[in-house]
Amino acid sequence: MIAILAIAAVVLVAVFLTIDLKGNIAYILPRRAIKVSAMLLVAVAVGVSTLLFQTVTANRILTPSIMGFDSLYILVQTALAFVAGAATLATAPSTLKFGLEILLMVGFSAFLYRWMFTGATRSLHLLLLVGIVLGTLFRGFSSLLQRLMEPSEFIILQDLFFASFNNVDPGLLGVSALLVAAVCFGVWRMRHTLDVLALGREVAINVGVDHKRVVMRVLLACSLLVAISTALVGPVTFFGLLVVSLGYQLCRGFRHAWLLPIVVLIGAIALVGGQLLLERVFGFATALSVIIEFTGGILFLYLLLKGSLK
Repeated sequence: MIAILAIAAVVLVAVFLTIDLKGNIAYILPRRAIKVSAMLLVAVAVGVSTLLFQTVTANRILTPSIMGFDSLYILVQTALAFVAGAATLATAPSTLKFGLEILLMVGFSAFLYRWMFTGATRSLHLLLLVGIVLGTLFRGFSSLLQRLMEPSEFIILQDLFFASFNNVDPGLLGVSALLVAAVCFGVWRMRHTLDVLALGREVAINVGVDHKRVVMRVLLACSLLVAISTALVGPVTFFGLLVVSLGYQLCRGFRHAWLLPIVVLIGAIALVGGQLLLERVFGFATALSVIIEFTGGILFLYLLLKGSLK
């Protein structure tokens, strides 16, 4: 299965890079390479983070966005636009915005995890509940600020609320790739521990796993991956749920040594193939993120109804 998915992903990337390649190739090919690199990076970051999050929460319908990361990203963008102006935000140095967004999102998650896991309760369910409440609070503040903004500034700001692979900064792409590679290397080294962690807290503790320490490391890795992906291209709320659900369907076992590459390859196929169809078949009639959110939202509702019927 991994070999089949890998071949499909390579073919789609090759087609995306070479289809209708004419004119100024020296200009067109590097731009396509940057776009496809961003899609592959997002596929790795979002797919791995969602799989890890579902492993530690033992829940197949949760994603890291449930902790309020997407809402925090929108609040940061809205607050900056409200204070400095949307035009200033759009023309601000990309490196400064990228670093600030990652710092705020990772700092928020680190504070939340440390606060919840060093208290008396140490409840993962309480952590999820607090994340949902804070996400709602962030959305409320964002909505209030947006209502107070000028309509022209809100139009400029609105473009930042949807994931876009068309204007990715090459410098930020390189830094993001290094960070994602470092996190994924650490995740791959603890893949066997993740297999044990997926069996439940009691089983993991009984076989000698330091559950609190491992869960903290996994959640921080999720936070960093989601922060990098969101700061680079924007929020993709249901994309992780979509690819991980398909990964579990295609993988006959539950070992992370197989699940991790399968999820990443499915994400790459979905993004590259979806962008290819969007550009060549539908003529940019809509945004890829809109299609992903629509499909993922339907899958989310299906999983909820399926669970309630059981």
